[in-house]
Amino acid sequence: MAVILDSFLPSIQTLSSSFRQRIPSTSSTRWPMNSFPKCCSESQSIKGVAVPRRSAMALMLSTCIFSNSALAVSSVGLLEYIDTFDGYSFKYPKNWIQVRGAGADIFFRDPFVLDENLSVEFSSPSSSRYNSVQDLGPPEEAGKKVLKQYLTEFMSTRLGVRRESNILSTSSRMADDGRTYYQVEVNIKSYANNNELAVMPQDRVVRLEWDRRYLSVLGVENSRLYELRLQTPENVFVEEENDLRQVMDSFRVNKVNA
Repeated sequence: MAVILDSFLPSIQTLSSSFRQRIPSTSSTRWPMNSFPKCCSESQSIKGVAVPRRSAMALMLSTCIFSNSALAVSSVGLLEYIDTFDGYSFKYPKNWIQVRGAGADIFFRDPFVLDENLSVEFSSPSSSRYNSVQDLGPPEEAGKKVLKQYLTEFMSTRLGVRRESNILSTSSRMADDGRTYYQVEVNIKSYANNNELAVMPQDRVVRLEWDRRYLSVLGVENSRLYELRLQTPENVFVEEENDLRQVMDSFRVNKVNA
């Protein structure tokens, strides 16, 4: 999650007197079912919630000035997106922007790290009806379905493209709304030749195109299977894991009044 910090250079004397205090700073794809129609939300609301977040600039500043002292972690806000029409809600970083026409019911992304984004999709009860997330089988089976769908979506007709994938974890949790949610984490790497049309093998050098973490949260309500998807480069995930897991844990599916 990209962060924009105002440039400032406080005096060493001022920082020394307050180093023990908190220094604030502002801090796609589809589910395997073929029954995901695009639905438009008719009633949505947003409200802000503050949560902890790392600040790379604050960390660099503290390292330069206080080599033996750690500054307090700064914070960034999360906003809550509530779709009362389709029946789901989640929190997302307040500096992310909504992108329309992205093929999902809702889509947010980091305006600076374009490979970092979030989306929500859900099945249609007219084609498949779910009673609970356990209808997918155990979390391990759900994880295999999620990975298979990702690989299907990332299929390429380019020569010399190779994908490596791995299911990192699958789990089940009971949320405070009394519903069971599955969580699936997947890593996918994409490799390609720098000159796929070269005749000699030594001229076709394989390079890493991208290395991403995909996090899915699955829940069932209103006879629908809902999926929250988070995508982020692996190097960004290392820095922002705490925030992304808060987003995952915030996902809820809600009953829609007929």
